[in-house]
Amino acid sequence: MVDESEAEGPLAEIYATSKARSVAGVVPEILRTMSLRPDFLAAIDDASRLHFTDGALTRAQHELIASYVSALNRCRY
Repeated sequence: MVDESEAEGPLAEIYATSKARSVAGVVPEILRTMSLRPDFLAAIDDASRLHFTDGALTRAQHELIASYVSALNRCRY
């Protein structure tokens, strides 16, 4: 993974945008795992934003479901 302090170019831009949107003010580790492919990371980040936008379910409900599924799968993400 590319550390935030070492990110350059498009990756640095994606990191900055992700950090600005983050409630915790950090680049989530799950996104950093894709840092070697900034093109892929940008697509996943866009899809994630759509997924967690309020719609039929609130963002909190999306997060709750994602956390529950992760726990069932014993996945820390």
